Amino acid sequence: MNAKQIDPDKKLPVMEAFYTLQGEGSHAGKAAYFIRLAGCDVGCVWCDVKESWDAGKHPIQSIEKIVEEACKYPSRFVVITGGEPLMYNLSALTQLLREKGFAIALETSGCYHLQGQIDWYCFSPKKFKKPVESSYNIANELKVIIAHPSDFEWAEGHAKKVNGNCQLFLQPEWDKQERFLPMIVDYVKNNPQWRISLQTHKYLNIP
Repeated sequence: MNAKQIDPDKKLPVMEAFYTLQGEGSHAGKAAYFIRLAGCDVGCVWCDVKESWDAGKHPIQSIEKIVEEACKYPSRFVVITGGEPLMYNLSALTQLLREKGFAIALETSGCYHLQGQIDWYCFSPKKFKKPVESSYNIANELKVIIAHPSDFEWAEGHAKKVNGNCQLFLQPEWDKQERFLPMIVDYVKNNPQWRISLQTHKYLNIP
């Protein structure tokens, strides 16, 4: 079964779901329940969850079951990630999560239009698939991965298009952080509209 054959009003493919701390960006350090949906057609070469790309390799779960599992934990902050979660209409999932009192954050490359109601839109554009224009208007957080010196200029191009309230983050690609983290530090010092995002969950050795 591929992503196009799934009825998101009833079920979604889930690679994994777990309770942890948000490690990156504006909500770093916050207790959160992560729902990682399977399926992605963006194809980032440095992706650390490539096993999420093929939706057919992961179980299809009912919306009710997904939310039931989330409700077992004390935090009412949920992060929907992937894969690329906006390959699916998230209306049914986000509606039920809201009914259960959850604040909902989304992590996306922005290459599909949002279908669903969320509270925080983390927009992390990738060079491998162009974002849709609506992503820039609704983004609460722009998080650009730095894996090449040219990525700084590329990040500025996206920063010019987001709304005025969007927070700006630069994050080193994990395997290249020794090279790029000092460059990011210097860049943020010279361009203080930006902040640094680190994958703190990897430093802490938690999911």
